[in-house]
Amino acid sequence: MAVWIAENICKGCGICVYRCPKGVLAISARRNTRGVNVIEAVNQEKCVACGTCEINCPDLAICAIKENEADAS
Repeated sequence: MAVWIAENICKGCGICVYRCPKGVLAISARRNTRGVNVIEAVNQEKCVACGTCEINCPDLAICAIKENEADAS
């Protein structure tokens, strides 16, 4: 499983971090071009691609991808 984050769209609100049932995400110290701290996948191996991050992101800046979907692209 993999988490893809569009860092330049992310506004660092942390909703996905709070909602992730597996603790995959965290707010990073790294900033995007808009100057906000972006989200990063700190426990990628725990991701089950449940889609909770996608559903809760108000800016559609995050996507959970199953491995077989990632190989198809």
